[in-house]
Parts: sequence; C-alpha cells; structure tokens
Amino acid sequence: MRTVLNVLNFVLGGFVTTLSWLLATLVSIIFIFTMPLTRSCWEITRLSLVPYGNEAVHVDELNPQGKSVLMNTGGTLLNIFWLVFFGWWLCVMHILTGIAQCVTLIGIPVGIANFKIAAIALWPVGRRVVSVETARAARTANAQRRFQ
Repeated sequence: MRTVLNVLNFVLGGFVTTLSWLLATLVSIIFIFTMPLTRSCWEITRLSLVPYGNEAVHVDELNPQGKSVLMNTGGTLLNIFWLVFFGWWLCVMHILTGIAQCVTLIGIPVGIANFKIAAIALWPVGRRVVSVETARAARTANAQRRFQ
C-alpha cells in the first residue's frame, strides 16, 4: 500500500515539491554559510519523494543521551535563518500542492501527507527521516525511559 501511495504522491505533484527541496539542497551546498542546512534539506527531500513509510523525527528522540544545549541553540538559529530565506516558500508550496491534491477523492491521503511536510518545512534543522518502525521504536524507548 505504501508503494501505491508513494507513486500516487509522485504523479499528483510530489515531483514538484521534491524538485523544490532538491533546489533548496543545491542552494545550501553552493553558499558556504548555509552548509549546515544541507543535511536537513536532503533529509526532507527524501521525505517529500517518499512520504509513506518514512517519518521525520527530531534527533533528540533518536538519541536522547546526545542532547546538547549548544547544538540545540545552533539548530534554533539555523531554523530561524531557514524560515526567513527558504522555509516559508517551501511551506506554501506544500500547502498549495496539498490543496490541489485534496480536490480529488483519491488525492486526499497524499494531500494530508503534504500538509504534514509543510509543517516540517518551516523548522527542519535537527530532523532525520527514518522508517515509521524506527520512529515508533524510538518513541517507545523514550517513553519507557521517562517513566522508569
């Protein structure tokens, strides 16, 4: 089922959003001061291409022992920079694509996936794209760690 939905996403406009993320990735590679954004751009490019079966998870959920105040502060500053220069137009693109996909009955699940990615587009630094199973296992392990 994931494969069918991923193909449907690609056909109904996912290729446009993926190309936009790829463009943002290439721009972040070109300018030296945006190099820290490149990994986040690439991660969300993959999510935009194949949204079903994958999920964007914050690195603190994947590795709670590796939390660092300095890294979180740097990530926040990069996210603010990202929002001003790239995030807003990628978010708008995902919202418009999602609305266009929701016009048809068959496109509603794909449109909902684009709305989820639109929220991630505003604040992507510090997110990693992992399988749904890995994300679920990380959340379960974190919940068990908190309540023991």
